[in-house]
Amino acid sequence: MKRWLITGASSGLGYECCQQLLQRGDSVVATIRKPGALDALSARYGERLQVILMDVTDNEAIRTGVKQAFAGGARIDVVISNAGYGLFGAAEELSDMQIARQIATNLTGSIQLIRAVIPRLRQQGGGRIVQISSEGGQIAYPNFSLYHATKWGIEGFVEAVAQEVAAFGIDFILAEPGPTSTGFASGLDYAEPLACYQHTASGEMRRALASGEFAIKGDAARTVALIIARSDSPHPPLRLPLGSTAFTHIRDALRQRLNELEPLEQDAYRADGV
Repeated sequence: MKRWLITGASSGLGYECCQQLLQRGDSVVATIRKPGALDALSARYGERLQVILMDVTDNEAIRTGVKQAFAGGARIDVVISNAGYGLFGAAEELSDMQIARQIATNLTGSIQLIRAVIPRLRQQGGGRIVQISSEGGQIAYPNFSLYHATKWGIEGFVEAVAQEVAAFGIDFILAEPGPTSTGFASGLDYAEPLACYQHTASGEMRRALASGEFAIKGDAARTVALIIARSDSPHPPLRLPLGSTAFTHIRDALRQRLNELEPLEQDAYRADGV
């Protein structure tokens, strides 16, 4: 039996993680922002589910919540950094407040959670951190510029930190789901559209999302089952694409970047000193 810490557990992939882990007999420490979201699971699973109120945009709340999760020398085997949301709109359309909230939740919140758990994992002799990223950590859609900024940002952070803490027995998984049936679209924070973008890629994306034309192939339960299976494995990959859309988009983007990079080799070397 393992013990897991999961942020953003009140809905979406976080809630599905809680359900599957509790069903198989594990223990979960789940963080939520609003009381009551996990009452049904608490009634069913009792002491195997510990619920902590925590807003990942509050650094002190993160530190307090992590302290509670590890209280009394309790071991956490896997931390799942899941809290986040999506901001939708062309970059010009977004408000300063929306931008600040997106970065504080998806990027700074994830960074501060990871920073808070590392000393605890190091002291207990190791552990695993699963950062819920997205295919949007390696590719980009119009109207998701700030969402992508946070996902590309957290992927770079994790790739660096993974090297820093490997000697302590701490490793990472970057879970990269494609569009998945989690209610993500219904929870988007929408910017007020500007008429000038109506006939651009931005306008096309807005219409596709509103009409349901934007394909959502990923299944939440299967996605979570794969995340858990990889979290159980002794040597998981750093990046875990989830869903055919994610795999295809990431593969094609990497190939395109390599094709664009290789012809620039001679120019790149000319920038070296003599």
